[in-house]
Amino acid sequence: MGFPPSPEPIDDAKRVLCVAAHPDDIDFGFAGTVAGFVEAGLHVTYLLVTRGDAGGFDDTPREQMPLLREAEQRAAARAVGVEDLIFFDGYRDGTITVTLELRRDISRVIRQVRPDRILTNSPMRRWDRIGAGHPDHLAVAEATTCAVYPDARNAFAFPELLADEGLEPWTVREVWFVASPNPDHFVDITDVYPRKLAALHAHATQTSHMDLDARLRTMLGNTAREGGLPDGRLAESFSIIRTG
Repeated sequence: MGFPPSPEPIDDAKRVLCVAAHPDDIDFGFAGTVAGFVEAGLHVTYLLVTRGDAGGFDDTPREQMPLLREAEQRAAARAVGVEDLIFFDGYRDGTITVTLELRRDISRVIRQVRPDRILTNSPMRRWDRIGAGHPDHLAVAEATTCAVYPDARNAFAFPELLADEGLEPWTVREVWFVASPNPDHFVDITDVYPRKLAALHAHATQTSHMDLDARLRTMLGNTAREGGLPDGRLAESFSIIRTG
């Protein structure tokens, strides 16, 4: 079973929250779409659950990796026009599970940012693309979905958020899931592709050994064709769920 058919996106969104497990997840998944949102005047916030301490491909000292990856993510965000980033402390790359603590922490950010739209990974695994099913991605996606409903909107869920922190409940109106089993909403990112490429080049500890341009053009070109776009176009794809 996959997602139901996506509705048309809401046309009056003003604030967007992107939730990811690791630095570079957003940029591989949907930085082109984010660049389009920023161009359209939407305020975009990034939430990173970890600093990617288990990432990399060389002998960079492990204690340096979180600092490097946070700096890379901030540079990548700037490449697509995003300046508002939140990094959680206390969650380690490769160990994320769907806990009440993680649900509460994501709910806190939702109540702080008050987004109309959230972008995150799919909580449903794609068996044809095992690499899209990193357990941290699945866990963060499921915890985010739980935070969207019921936690962030329910005054009686994590009551300390209201009683102690003054954070009023907030209802997110739609969620865009990336790497879902059956995406059917396609975003043409051809015109902003250089910004996505620049964002991914910023993640040097993860991508400097790759031919990024060739890899991305193949991947995004295939996605565009799946979405019925003309040859030569590049696209990112999603499943959209209305939550209101």
